[in-house]
Amino acid sequence: MKAYVVGGAVRDELLGLPLQDKDYVVVGATPEEMTAAGYKPVGRDFPVFLHPKTHEEYALARTERKSGRGYKGFTVYSAPDVTLEQDLARRDLTINAMAKAKDGALIDPFNGKQDLEAKVLRHVGAAFAEDPVRILRVARFAARFGFRIADETMQLMKQMVDSGEANHLVRERVWQEFARGLAEPYPGKMFEALEQCGLRAKMLPEVTNVPPRFDGPLAVRFALLCWPLTETEIEAVCARLRVPNDERELAILASRTQKMLASTRPDELLLLFKRADAFRRPERFALLLQAAKLAQPGFNAERIEKALAAASEVDAGEIAARASAPAAISALLDQAREQAIAAAL
Repeated sequence: MKAYVVGGAVRDELLGLPLQDKDYVVVGATPEEMTAAGYKPVGRDFPVFLHPKTHEEYALARTERKSGRGYKGFTVYSAPDVTLEQDLARRDLTINAMAKAKDGALIDPFNGKQDLEAKVLRHVGAAFAEDPVRILRVARFAARFGFRIADETMQLMKQMVDSGEANHLVRERVWQEFARGLAEPYPGKMFEALEQCGLRAKMLPEVTNVPPRFDGPLAVRFALLCWPLTETEIEAVCARLRVPNDERELAILASRTQKMLASTRPDELLLLFKRADAFRRPERFALLLQAAKLAQPGFNAERIEKALAAASEVDAGEIAARASAPAAISALLDQAREQAIAAAL
């Protein structure tokens, strides 16, 4: 029984990047032998175990054979006779198909180190075409590292889209990969890859213009991507990708309020704050302003921030105490806030 560090940990070490979790492949062992050695079984679809002390993942070497459409359409074979090279051969990209032995020796049957040095994303073999999620993974890695995609890999990605294999993407996996790519240092590279292979037109037909620059947390980046879209279009994108509530809410809020952000009138600014729920959710409103600054160069967020700060300082309790009737409180509060905004501007 031999264990090897595989995948991202090997790649990132060669790149000089900080190491996160290490994944291991075990060759020459059975599930019973792993359990007897104290490893805890956790895999549902294939044999994966947690180390009894480090809790790192150890997966038995396996091969995969296509048996149906989509991400789960595979038959897994795992046995002591599966070699390390066979296990590496099922992986997506050459830069992810390297292993490191206990003595530090690099096992690189598909020249991943060479592609890493050349900054190229290249598929390992023909089995790449069996899993449509890999199209998104390639695009995500382009966004992470800024690497170019090998011509033959891009051609294969195009064939997968044209053949309809990409139509069987699981929506939860789509958002998972898409969100990670959107949060990477070079998200524009992801959109270039999706456009070139034809998946953008199928996955995001509403998004025809990608912002030249992304920054900030994921919700801001998604709102920026959706900035030119109508609320109906944003809802369609969110439903198709199963976008989580935080990202969806900010994108919809931007659509509903972006024209109001240009206002200079105290009453209109107060209406903006109320519609955006800025008094109760100032953190979300700050994200809206962050997206606006990226979407509209020259946008004066400081003016709105000063107006909101002034309006927030109005003592609602004091106004309620001196109101002649409960029904008058709302109007008096609005009047006081408008006056505060006017003074701040």
